[in-house]
Amino acid sequence: MLNYIWSGMILIGFIVAAFTGRIEQTTQAAFDSASTAVQMSIGLLGVMCLWTGLMNIAERSGLIKVIARIIQPVTKLLFPQVPAGSPAMGAIVLNMVANMMGLSNAATPLGLKAIKELQKLNRGSDIASNAMCMFVVVNTASIQIIPATIIAVRTSAGSGNPFEIIATVWVASICAVIVGVTAAKILQGKEKDLRSYSRYRRVS
Repeated sequence: MLNYIWSGMILIGFIVAAFTGRIEQTTQAAFDSASTAVQMSIGLLGVMCLWTGLMNIAERSGLIKVIARIIQPVTKLLFPQVPAGSPAMGAIVLNMVANMMGLSNAATPLGLKAIKELQKLNRGSDIASNAMCMFVVVNTASIQIIPATIIAVRTSAGSGNPFEIIATVWVASICAVIVGVTAAKILQGKEKDLRSYSRYRRVS
């Protein structure tokens, strides 16, 4: 559907440009924008490779497990139905850490893995569990300590001070998390507690 929407917008733009006699300016703007997009993508690629590599080092060195223990009270409060030692909780923690570092692209595959593991806990039901709904909220409205992706975009765009948005990002993301988690807790339905890890192993 998005392909049709974007194609329609581009077609309408060129039609309007043709009728207004600005087809040359429109064509030049299209080429300039494509060039800028490539340059920004290369800049983002470097930043993403750096932080993704650091995340892999943190995972292999055991730092992620340390972070998981630190934020365990939070994860236990947000996901009481998920066993502490399950693969689902591990993927959730990795996703939360990636989001806190502002690595939205790196957090996506971790989020997909977490949902897959949560679906196993959900016994293949077609209805999303409370844990799945809460995870979607936490993943979408995550607190970003270091908004690496935004900083990279601002740097590529030639910002004089790309780090000046950090305080604003902190306030906005904290408010988003509070509102999202509160709404999820209020609206969530009742389901059986799945804290027993042995039971989870039988289900999976």
